[in-house]
Amino acid sequence: MTTSAALTPLMQTTKPIAAGTRIGHVHLKVADLERALAFYCGVLGFELMQRYGDQAAFISAGGYHHHIGLNTWESKGGKPPAPGTTGLFHTALLYPTRAALADALRRVQAASIALDGASDHGVSEALYLRDPDQNGVELYWDKPRESWPVNADGHLSMVTERLDLKALAAVTE
Repeated sequence: MTTSAALTPLMQTTKPIAAGTRIGHVHLKVADLERALAFYCGVLGFELMQRYGDQAAFISAGGYHHHIGLNTWESKGGKPPAPGTTGLFHTALLYPTRAALADALRRVQAASIALDGASDHGVSEALYLRDPDQNGVELYWDKPRESWPVNADGHLSMVTERLDLKALAAVTE
């Protein structure tokens, strides 16, 4: 069994991962494919790229082959994991602009989907909610890097402050 203490020396001596590396897609197990598509495509606006009957679908923003995979292969009719179990905390969807995040907020509000939270982190503004399978979803945009808060030593100093939803919803451009 590997412990975090055992990883510490390794993390300090290995070469960092390539700067261009990013998460390519997330693949989620869902109980009901139609219900998941109604949320991700119908509410959030993702585009359906490919579908395998009632078992799987691949969805995208902007025509990429897929940013999110949805499947019922091991989960059809299933229940969300119980509290106290491991698994995905949330999937974070990065919007290109504050106006695009505002549009996402308006979509979520129009669908009467409750937010779990809304925060200004200094580096970003974020909305937190749950998909129909209770998977955590973060919708956010990054503020310009030059405005990110730093401490006296010049290190990043993220915060969690209340996000003004009314002001965000009013953003159009």
